[in-house]
Amino acid sequence: MTDRGAHGAALSTALSPAPGPDGPGSVVDTLHGRPVADPYRWLETADSSATRRWLAERGREFEQRARQWPLRGRLGERIRSLVRAELWSSPRHRTGRMFATVRRAGDEHPRVVSLDREGGDEQVVFDPAAQDPSGRTTLDSWEPDPSGRLLAVQTSSGGVERGELRVLCTGTGTRVGPPVRGVRYSHVAWLPEGLFSHGAFYYVRRDDRHGTRGVWLRRVACGTETLVHRCTAPGTVPGVRILGGRRLLVTESHGTGHRTDLWIADLHTSAPDRPDLRPVQVGVEAETEARLGTDGLLYLRTTLGAPLRRLCAADPDDPGVERWREVVPEDPEATLDAFAVCPADADAGAGAALLVVRTRLGISEAAVHDAVTGAPLRTVRLPGEGMVTVPETAPNGTVFLGYADVATQQRVLSLAPGADRPLPWPPHTGDGVPAPRIRRSVVRCRSEDGTEVPVTVFEPPHAAEAPGPTILHAYGGFGRPRQFGFSATVLAWLLSGGRYAVAHVRGGGDAGRSWHLRGAGRHKPRAVEDLVAAADALVGDGLCTREQLCLSGGSAGGLLVLAAALWRPHVCGSVIASAPLADMVRFERLGLGRMWTREFGTAADPEDFAALMSYSPYHRALDPARRRPDPGLPRVLLTGFDGDTRTDAAHPRKMCAALLGAGHDPDRPPALLRYERDVGHGPRSVSRAVALAADAHAFAAHETGLPPR
Repeated sequence: MTDRGAHGAALSTALSPAPGPDGPGSVVDTLHGRPVADPYRWLETADSSATRRWLAERGREFEQRARQWPLRGRLGERIRSLVRAELWSSPRHRTGRMFATVRRAGDEHPRVVSLDREGGDEQVVFDPAAQDPSGRTTLDSWEPDPSGRLLAVQTSSGGVERGELRVLCTGTGTRVGPPVRGVRYSHVAWLPEGLFSHGAFYYVRRDDRHGTRGVWLRRVACGTETLVHRCTAPGTVPGVRILGGRRLLVTESHGTGHRTDLWIADLHTSAPDRPDLRPVQVGVEAETEARLGTDGLLYLRTTLGAPLRRLCAADPDDPGVERWREVVPEDPEATLDAFAVCPADADAGAGAALLVVRTRLGISEAAVHDAVTGAPLRTVRLPGEGMVTVPETAPNGTVFLGYADVATQQRVLSLAPGADRPLPWPPHTGDGVPAPRIRRSVVRCRSEDGTEVPVTVFEPPHAAEAPGPTILHAYGGFGRPRQFGFSATVLAWLLSGGRYAVAHVRGGGDAGRSWHLRGAGRHKPRAVEDLVAAADALVGDGLCTREQLCLSGGSAGGLLVLAAALWRPHVCGSVIASAPLADMVRFERLGLGRMWTREFGTAADPEDFAALMSYSPYHRALDPARRRPDPGLPRVLLTGFDGDTRTDAAHPRKMCAALLGAGHDPDRPPALLRYERDVGHGPRSVSRAVALAADAHAFAAHETGLPPR
């Protein structure tokens, strides 16, 4: 690896202004005494005539190349067949009814339905496709009120993830009261019945564009609002929940996956619009999540004193950190990723038990523990080696949890009190064809500083022993672990004969909080080194050649794979970077980048700036050493979405321009840009998701030499 300081010094003198193609020319900023050229800044303006012309040219170039990929149509058909399944969410129980989302085969989006307690008498409450037949509107979140008579739904259109929050009558589907506009994935916490005659709820504003950032109380009928908690620290994200029907929990996340502040109030003893919020954890560098048990205690999943997380208990009336009691200790080899409070076993008498979900190198395991002693009571027998999503407890004590694995579609399972084997819910979803057998193994490699980095490898049973086409995926950001749920795209690739590997690099949460922080901020280059080491290991172990290896990542993972490919241009033959970050000098000015300075650092700080420049893919591509055609430069497919409000689409636009400027072979350009309008970073219609996945993996098949099967 090039020394970061030496590289930064060399880069500051090597960069020089260069006119962008069809653009107004270069911009040069001086940061901490260094000139930093930005010849494609004009591409940050999405609606300029120059940008539109440039995008039209990239679109023609992409379609011309994509028509030559032999597996494009076949992969699309296979992915489409794999997603034609009935998908349910875990049900939410209200008075006399259950609510869930369902997406049936052929549907473009899920719809919200209500059912009776036996799972029958299904009624559609809200269907985004009925509201917008074009498919551009997505259901971002939903929450029924305690009575089951009202439903709060959040929708957005065109992929911008910032839209409208409405309240609907569940019986008629008609709107109740005026809507809330300009919300983005807001938590909705309904007040218990009786506090307001016509209903009220708490919700959050995550930015100051449409109102003060914080937690608001809204009265449904008249639409009047009261700010009950203001976020004052920059870059914090508010959250709100109602616990046990009477406790208000307010949270602030300081940087995604870094620190949480929590306050709690008793709504039986303080006014809902002036809650007496008592600190649970404030100013402590730890991530914490809280739930209220049926025994009246507050249970907390926390990294405080436990990088891989533990469970503690506290009195909600006296919840300070110094009074927490450890219940379930940290496991030194598995992260504690979710929990639910459920009834104690019958032979244990009254009280509570804890369903604890841990993840060990991407594979979930679940067990029930005694809520007093923390002792394990029984292991929950899951259907296979896969991923368990956040469990929810019904009033009768049944726990509903989501389950999926590499070969099994997402399904809902119900775990009855005292049982050790969950059953499918609804019951008819348990029928289906047997899942294909996929082999899983773990390769371990050494990063440049000697740290051991695990790499999980998936192969179909018929995979040849010889080197073959392989996709290596990585994310490495925000403390998020890689968990192995279902992906129709991955399964289609495996069934087509390719290998699929996942590198558990630092910066992710695969080995807990310390693993995350060792690859965050100024340490982000370690995540790049980890991915390079993983690629070397796959080649060294004979699983693939360099030409047969394609790096793949999205968002922060897109940043990582681009950085690795430009750090070591011969590390692989091709790269897929979906909606990536790329310009790490200006990321704070684009999309939601200002919220991520705890993850990446800030260009305003000289040491952070040096680290950012050391791996910023955009600036490495602008290095004059890359301005000539280089047979070792990987072929890159970038995807960008015009409605992306997270990682602004300026990143893939500028990155593509920089790569084309680095060495444009007219017969085989080093970079292609697949650019879409009316979609964004988050959910989209099924048909558009299938088309995107098919194109990306057809590119990988073409570049790695995956033959048609």
